[in-house]
Amino acid sequence: MKLDPIVVSLLDTDLYKFNMNQVIFHKHTDLCGEYYFKCRNEDVVFTREMAEEIEEQIDQLCSLRFKKEELDYLRSIRFIKADYVEFLRLWHPIREYVKVELSDEGELSVIVNGPLFSAMQFEIYLLEIVNEVYFRLKYDYETLRKSAEEKLDAKIKALNDGTYTFSFAEFGCRRRLSREWEDEVVRRLAQETKACVGTSNVYLAMKYDLTPIGTYAHEFVQMYQGIDSIPLAYTNYYAMKDWYNEYDGDNGTALTDTVTTDLFLLDFNRSMVNNYTGVRHDSGDPYAWGEKLIAHYKKYGVDPKTKLLLFSDSLDFDRAQELYDYFKDKTKVSFGIGTFCSNDTCERALNIVIKLQYVNGRPVAKLSDDVGKAMCRDPEYLEYLKRSVAFRLEREKDKSK
Repeated sequence: MKLDPIVVSLLDTDLYKFNMNQVIFHKHTDLCGEYYFKCRNEDVVFTREMAEEIEEQIDQLCSLRFKKEELDYLRSIRFIKADYVEFLRLWHPIREYVKVELSDEGELSVIVNGPLFSAMQFEIYLLEIVNEVYFRLKYDYETLRKSAEEKLDAKIKALNDGTYTFSFAEFGCRRRLSREWEDEVVRRLAQETKACVGTSNVYLAMKYDLTPIGTYAHEFVQMYQGIDSIPLAYTNYYAMKDWYNEYDGDNGTALTDTVTTDLFLLDFNRSMVNNYTGVRHDSGDPYAWGEKLIAHYKKYGVDPKTKLLLFSDSLDFDRAQELYDYFKDKTKVSFGIGTFCSNDTCERALNIVIKLQYVNGRPVAKLSDDVGKAMCRDPEYLEYLKRSVAFRLEREKDKSK
């Protein structure tokens, strides 16, 4: 079964891809990156038909170019700069950077390798392709779509009858059931509720006149591990510094857990606390994390109610409501909800990722606040990074005595 094109616009990706890419374009064009696909679900088998369809969809993706109206839209985003948009006028995905293989056991391998400013852009497009191919070829799509519609109807009802009282952004393009279904979800959430404040999907933000939402991902901090001149335990500091210098305090929600939140807080000094509008949670106990950040703000004399806690770790609507009820009187609270917006069906969703694993030939890693989310292809490097982080934490602890 041959599918229609899955990605039809280069805007059909998360905003943070452009945000991060702009910093790389201005400061780090010398970096090369290598990304690897991973499916975290057990017992998922990809077929030869799926692999062939994925290859064809990547061919189609690499034929795309930014259209004038898409570039004009990017130019209208207040922190996207004119020279970067001109670069995107010339840029396009290069097919030779992507390699797809399928093992005899049905394990899918996808590797992206190229200049970081180009290689990093493939992540969301490839996840959209892999996910939609898998669900359309494995299941009866109309059955999945019907179950997704029923669940969306229930969510919209609950958002309108007071069952759910929080605001959130749709973060679902990377694991969506399909392009057309995410479009329907975003349209209905935006038009039929007052709770959806925006979407990470830039194309849908443009289409439905919504706020595009996103700052940076783990890969942005990870890439600094590949820069020789930066000590490993200080990569988060230099990442945040470059981000602030690029955006002058705008576009300022910091991700805390790339090399653990405890280390992040050492770098999140008075200047950073004041310059960033908030922080994003993506691993570990969200309640303990939130209390830790609130205490950190208070330490610097900052009213936590002036700062945002953005939760985005595998959230469903019930979990988001519980977090909102707990934190709403302590600080600003918002949520990024992904899979439970765009791929909530009668079948189990895939937990798939494409992660940066090497920069300029050197291994890089995400530690996370959840041991199960750590990802690195080089176990020795992962242990070295952990020791570097532990050493700095212990040294700073001794200084404070």
